[in-house]
Amino acid sequence: MSDYKVIDAGPALVVGAGLAGLFAALKFKVRPVTILAGSPIGSNASSAWAQGGIAAAMGDDDSPALHVADTIVAGAGIVDEAIARLVTEEAAARIEDLVQMGAPFDRDAQGRLVLGREAAHGRKRIVRVKGDQAGAAIMATLAAAVRAKDDIRVIDGLRATGLIMIDGRARGVWTRDAAGKRVAVVADAILFALGGSGGLFSVTTNPVTARGVGIAMAARAGAVIADPEFVQFHPTALDVGRDPAPLATEALRGEGATLINDAGIRFMLGAHPDAELAPRDIVARGIFREIKAGRRTFLDATKAVGDAFPERFPTVYASCIAAGIDPRIQPIPVAPAAHYHMGGIASDEHGRSAIPGLWVAGECAGTGLHGANRLASNSLLEAIVFGARTAADIDATPQGVRRFDLPEAPVGDAAEDARAMALLRHTMTANVGVERDAASLTAALADIMALRLADHGETVSAAADTALLIAAAAWTRQESRGGHFRSDFPEASDDWKRRTMTTLNAAEVIAAEALLGSVDRAA
Repeated sequence: MSDYKVIDAGPALVVGAGLAGLFAALKFKVRPVTILAGSPIGSNASSAWAQGGIAAAMGDDDSPALHVADTIVAGAGIVDEAIARLVTEEAAARIEDLVQMGAPFDRDAQGRLVLGREAAHGRKRIVRVKGDQAGAAIMATLAAAVRAKDDIRVIDGLRATGLIMIDGRARGVWTRDAAGKRVAVVADAILFALGGSGGLFSVTTNPVTARGVGIAMAARAGAVIADPEFVQFHPTALDVGRDPAPLATEALRGEGATLINDAGIRFMLGAHPDAELAPRDIVARGIFREIKAGRRTFLDATKAVGDAFPERFPTVYASCIAAGIDPRIQPIPVAPAAHYHMGGIASDEHGRSAIPGLWVAGECAGTGLHGANRLASNSLLEAIVFGARTAADIDATPQGVRRFDLPEAPVGDAAEDARAMALLRHTMTANVGVERDAASLTAALADIMALRLADHGETVSAAADTALLIAAAAWTRQESRGGHFRSDFPEASDDWKRRTMTTLNAAEVIAAEALLGSVDRAA
């Protein structure tokens, strides 16, 4: 056996400390449970940056069926309706769980939850905290609850790098500590709650460390990956040169903020009947095309919010002030940014992946809820619903035996090649971004395959694997649907009205075909 440390995590190991991971840990009945966090819990998770809130049909004029209908429309024809039903039906109970844990949701004078509305929702159903602080407040609540539990162990400072597979079953994860030393963490059941992939793009609202490592680890072990081509680009990231880009929440447009170009024209009026409240992919493309035409784009909330900005949207207000913009009296410069990955590790209604012993929840999972385009504020809802569902399923699964011979540790360099990562992020934004075509996707595949052939360290290698899955599926899907827009195939096709199910091996074959075809055309 190689020289590495071994940690026995017990009955359940949660890899990732975002909303799905912390919520699942609190819902487990099996104890003790171990949470593996790359950094102190609650400090650097995409969940903590979520501004809008959690979607839940809790109003007198609303129902789970109406929520399902809006989810299906936004998902552009490929939402798994059964998953959408169970998620929306369990939403109110999961919100009540958060209330009992102490989440400080906004309430009216009578003590009822205040419900807001966001784009593509037919009803007011967004549960918020101080306008734009839902993610941070909920994560702080869950982090405090986890710290108060003696039977939940948190190990931070370990970076997951791969699955430990023994006899076809996930038995743990390979990690690196702060010094780069290899550590094996083993458990009866593994839950991946490793977040999304926005950090693969050079313009993103996600933590730059959110590079799809969970997808890469599962794909390398043979997992099926669902819908990787569907990346949601948030229309209104602050265009102020920061990495990651601060987010101007969708709730601003729900409150009446308008999109204008540098000539003062509301360009979304002619693009969609719902104008600024159109689905995110349509708004993102509207902004993208203005920028491509050489015009700057702005979110103008001076009339809709005005002097109330500091109180109603303090997070956005602080980001604007830090960038030298006063949103009370000035329009906010905005641009589309990679925001959410609809695809992920394919899973069933219990959160089980195709790999025995591996469950998934949160953004790294491909449940089918979001289809081709996530409905606003359904992401935090999915995280808590499947956090609870995976915990219940693991609780009901007979525990295994952790006495087994561990394999040799994988060979790899812990160091990251920053220049190679910058190249990967650039090619993803330039060629696999808001609008794509065969030429741009082929260029991306060439860059990605070159990075995979070189030795740039474990981080770049994992990021390149997930990037390959995204670009290969985008190259294959010859239509436009939801967050995936092909300028060379601008219409949706009934032939493609289905989800993508792929593997890393299949993506490699697709890349080879694309690159061979480009060589043949050049000849």
